[in-house]
Amino acid sequence: MGMSRYTAAAVSGVVLTAGLSAAPSSGAAPHPPGSTTSRGSSQTSAQAQTTALTEATASTPPSVARASSPRRIALTRWGPRTFKKGTYEHTRSRGGLVLGRNLDRVGYRDPYGSGSRVAYDRGRWYSPWVRERFALTQLIASYAADTPVGTFIEISARGRSGPGTRSSWDSLGRWASHDRKFHRMSLGDQPDDLSRVAVDTLITHDGSSFGAWQLRLTLMRRSGTTKTPTISRAGAMVSRLPEKAGRTSRVPSGRGRDLGVPRYSQEIHRGEYPQWDGGGEAWCSPTSTSMLLSYWNRGPTRKQYAWVNDSYRQPWVDYAARFTFAWGYDGTGDWPFNTAYAARFGLDAFVTRLRSLRQAHLFIKAGVPLVASIGFDPGELDGAPISSTSGHLLVIRGFTRAGKVIVNDPAAPTARTVRRIYSRAQFERAWLGSTGGVVYVIHPADHALPKGGPGRAW
Repeated sequence: MGMSRYTAAAVSGVVLTAGLSAAPSSGAAPHPPGSTTSRGSSQTSAQAQTTALTEATASTPPSVARASSPRRIALTRWGPRTFKKGTYEHTRSRGGLVLGRNLDRVGYRDPYGSGSRVAYDRGRWYSPWVRERFALTQLIASYAADTPVGTFIEISARGRSGPGTRSSWDSLGRWASHDRKFHRMSLGDQPDDLSRVAVDTLITHDGSSFGAWQLRLTLMRRSGTTKTPTISRAGAMVSRLPEKAGRTSRVPSGRGRDLGVPRYSQEIHRGEYPQWDGGGEAWCSPTSTSMLLSYWNRGPTRKQYAWVNDSYRQPWVDYAARFTFAWGYDGTGDWPFNTAYAARFGLDAFVTRLRSLRQAHLFIKAGVPLVASIGFDPGELDGAPISSTSGHLLVIRGFTRAGKVIVNDPAAPTARTVRRIYSRAQFERAWLGSTGGVVYVIHPADHALPKGGPGRAW
């Protein structure tokens, strides 16, 4: 739906001293199936102390392209109790990861700001190397942080393909909950020796893979203040996916369930706030995220969105679009930016992949709706409000007894028409075949996620 925005703008002069990350080059090469190649303009980008979770070993049924390829997915997360497993560099743990003492002084130039160099104090945390039981080809990080004005964080990742063979650090985004004198951004392609970045996803080059990976969290504050960002959770989902979705998953026995997720249409916002991508088809991700926040009775207050034009309906969606917008990518669909936004409201939120709709059933049974990222061509998703899309996000809210997928599709023209029922086979192909089963998991920390069984990825 709409054009692809996977050509991030070139950013020059981003960091001038003590380098945060090198400036990215412009343009993104074609991505492999199941990657985040095209989210289009209609999309895209467990508890707090969860540590390494079991890697995924379940196999997808044979596909036409690669009959024996398993669907490998693993998720590892750190929080206040487990940050000690990593390495502190001018940081410490105090209810979360915060800046410590004797900070590095660096110069930072916001490429979308005034162009002047600003002095910042910097600290870092390095995760332990995480060894996987499979050769991974993609990594998507998630994080939750509090960032007072004058502070921000950067998330970087690298991989190891063999003994002593490490990739360079690649930035997966610079993020802050505020946008005062700071532009939250995606840094673009950053091709190097072993991998590149597609908006928010580290992807190995063709023929390459990693057996281990590592995160680097950078905490920044303007020099001369005592403020600090606080990172409460961080981690990454890694995967190696087959080329195609495979056969349709079996329907679990039992009754269907439909969760009462509020219905919001992105289309009623068409033309609103062009500086944040103009509403309409561009706002499927913040609209979907807002639906889940409302489901959990969370979200911005009237005072927080008081700046929104009084004539605009559902102003909390405009608020979400503003605070998920990524410069460089120039859109509101950066996946981790959306989950980080949701985490601002006291929710545990992260990006992962599921292996089939059978796993989505487990979340619905547990009372946890999901935001799913899909893509499809004309004639591939009957009943959809749009004929095709290179990338779109919607809410999985339930299943019929026959296994059909009940969704809130924000591309519908009105809130009343948002709830839809899609073919299980068509939806699963549109979801697994385009993004490899990407979902946002958003829930209160005291609302348990499903156990998931062997090889879970949450």
